[in-house]
Order: sequence, then C-alpha cells, then structure tokens
Amino acid sequence: MAEVKFDPKDHQHIRYNPLRGDWILVSAHRMKRPWKGQVEKPPDETIPRHDPKNPLCPGNTRANGKVNPDYDSVFLFDNDFPALLDEGAPSPGPSEHELLRSESAFGKCQVMCFHPWSDITLPLMSVVEIRKVIDEWATLTQNLGSKHQWVQIFENKGAVMGCSNPHPHCQVWASSFLPNEARSEDSNQKDYYERNKSPMLVDYVNLELEKKERIVVENDSWLVVVPYWAVWPYETLLLPKQHRLRLTDLSSQEKDDLADIMKKLLTKYDNLFETSFPYSMGWHGKNIYVFKSRRMLLKYFVFHHTISIFNSIRPKAHFSAFLS
Repeated sequence: MAEVKFDPKDHQHIRYNPLRGDWILVSAHRMKRPWKGQVEKPPDETIPRHDPKNPLCPGNTRANGKVNPDYDSVFLFDNDFPALLDEGAPSPGPSEHELLRSESAFGKCQVMCFHPWSDITLPLMSVVEIRKVIDEWATLTQNLGSKHQWVQIFENKGAVMGCSNPHPHCQVWASSFLPNEARSEDSNQKDYYERNKSPMLVDYVNLELEKKERIVVENDSWLVVVPYWAVWPYETLLLPKQHRLRLTDLSSQEKDDLADIMKKLLTKYDNLFETSFPYSMGWHGKNIYVFKSRRMLLKYFVFHHTISIFNSIRPKAHFSAFLS
C-alpha cells in the first residue's frame, strides 16, 4: 500500500498555540460529512437612532438615576453594575484549605460609548470617528494602567454574543490581578524571547508576511491574519508591524492606520455574512503597573475577534472568501 502523505486540508492533526502554550485539535476530514442544517437570513432588526428608553443614549437617565450628557462623540462612564469595585468589598481572609483557595480582588469597570447613535456600529463609523475611539482607549490604558495590574478593553457585539444593549459601546475592566490568559501569554512570550532573543509576535508577523497564506487585510502599520492556531471560526489576530507594547506607544500615523484597518476588517465581516456581524474582541498589551518586581516585558498587544462555534475544520478553510 502506498504511503499516504499528510495533507492539512484532509487529515486530522493538532496545532500548537504558542501564546497560550496549549494544543488545538483540527479535524479537517469532517468537512466531507453530509450536512443538512438549516440556512436562513437573520431577521430584519430596526434599531432607532435615539431610543428614549435606552440608558446609553445621550440625554437619557440610567438605572442609578444619573443622566447622560448630550454627547456627540465618545462617552465614558463608570459601569452601573460593575463586576469589580475599587473599595467596599472585604477580603476573604486566609484560605481554609489549599484546595479551597480564594483571594481578594478589586478594580474599576467602565463603559465607553463609541457614538451617540444607536443604529451605527464601528464598521459604519468614519475613520475619523474610529480614531477618536482609539485615542480614548489609549487614555484609558494609561490612566487605569498606572493604578491596576491589568486593563482589559473588550467589546461584545450582538445579542448572540451576550450584549445586552445594541448601542455601540465597549467595556473596560481594570483589575488588581492578572487574568489567566494574560498570565500564560506573558509567561510563554518570555520563554520564547529567552530561547530566540526576539519577541514572539514580531517573528510571527514576519513569518505571516513571508508566507502570505492567512492574511485577511493589511496596511503600512498593521496586519490582520487568521492565526495558525485559531480556535474559533472566523477568528482573526490584529498585530502591529513594528514592535509596539501598548496602545499608548502608537504614533499618530499608526493610530490613523489602526482606525483604517479596523473599519476594513469589520466591514469584511459584515459583507461576508450580509449582516451586522456579532463578535467578541479584546486588546492584550504590556501592562503599565509594576507589581512584585514582575512586569510583562515582552507583551505585544493583540486584537482578536471570536465567535463560539466548534472549529471542526482547518482555520484557513473558513476564510477562502475572506482572505486578501
């Protein structure tokens, strides 16, 4: 019998995620299975530009009785229902057993509206308007990052992703602790640097630019790829082409280019699915706060979208109509 040569498009295998240090099963052969699933268009959804009952709209009253200003650009406020509080929560004290451990946690949670209109999303905003969002992200990173170990900026868009309000907005969680994913990314990038004397994601950008197999879109400053280790269908990774540690390190031109590529990427999602595409996205970057003589020396911040669907085929196959 002739030896069968491995083909990543036809044969199962596992792929290594160097950021997280774990392995992902890719079952490419499952693409050949019969499928009779239902296909339907999403229902038409009419979102009013201004809803007097929407607590995120300009001039409206929120649940805590505070009234929003008549804002005409970005608007930032403390989350009325925060997951973390800066003060007021008592410490759990010593753990009773090593298998029943708990520690104190505190932080600050904020909400940032991107635009005064409820019927608009990031891909429908102008590049100038998106640039204002990026500037506010950078300011938040600096202000909250100087007092907290970690600042997570993230957006859940669409009801299917758990978003409770259609008004364009993101959340910001600043915490006294380093989340699990950030901790593993920090550790793995440090190990890679010690072995190779170069930052992991700098090398990865250069590798993807050389191979040109998974590029979705790029410009002078930024690269969007389907990561080799993608877990979710239509997952993307947005990376700076130069070594930048955090949003505050970007030049004015790099911020302009970031606004441009975000609009192009999110428009691609909407056009591919012919709908306002739901996603979760978040920034990962080097922290500012120095704690216990540790600091995230090698962080290269990452922008990624995910949707929760089992990834039974090789990642690139999802993007045949999506790649550049």
